[in-house]
Amino acid sequence: MSSWDASVTSPSSSSLAGRATAARIPLILRRLDRVTQRPAHARALPPLDSLVMTVLSQNTTDANSGRAFAQLREQFPTWEEVLQARPRRIAAAIRSGGLAETKSRRIKQILSHIEHDRGRLELGFLRRLPADRASQYLLSLPGVGRKTAAVVLLFSLGKAAFPVDTHVLRVSKRLGLIPPKTTMDRAHDLFAGFLKPEQMLDLHLGLIRHGRQVCTARRPRCAGCRLLDLCPRVGVAMPAGGER
Repeated sequence: MSSWDASVTSPSSSSLAGRATAARIPLILRRLDRVTQRPAHARALPPLDSLVMTVLSQNTTDANSGRAFAQLREQFPTWEEVLQARPRRIAAAIRSGGLAETKSRRIKQILSHIEHDRGRLELGFLRRLPADRASQYLLSLPGVGRKTAAVVLLFSLGKAAFPVDTHVLRVSKRLGLIPPKTTMDRAHDLFAGFLKPEQMLDLHLGLIRHGRQVCTARRPRCAGCRLLDLCPRVGVAMPAGGER
């Protein structure tokens, strides 16, 4: 039974559960191999580049999003040119990343909002803001959610943030780090409450890789899992599809 399963919904019990979870994080980090290769959307790019790359990374592979970003910048060397281009031309450039029409419109909306608000297409000013204010600005941009904002904060701006994607959410629930019915937005709040800033990068990357290679959505490879003895769901019958 995880600390979350054992707690009730009062603030005091939630705080106790968070502290119990925080105590497990160092051991989990030691068990997870350190990830040195950053995903394409999480490399140390300028913040606006990182933001567009993260939009392109949605619902596709790192290889595809990286290719789409490279093709976009090859065809449109400046963000001003992207803003002035027709959506169909942008979509043609990013076709390899999937959902090209949707992403092309989203990118233009984001660029238009920044240009109107700031008078120029750059986000370097976010480095001077506290993490919460930088996050608020990113979340004010069209279609930018908690995960996308956290990726830009963590990787491009070097601020304390913990992006939660589908892999992180799934593995965290299975390990009992967060309650089983936690939404993605709520997960961001919970992790911010018990993670130390210096743990965020390695845990984010480690859980993603663990979710892709071991703790997969279907047929998780429990026999080879280095976290098996830390998993409160060991021995629980798994429903069809492999989710626990």
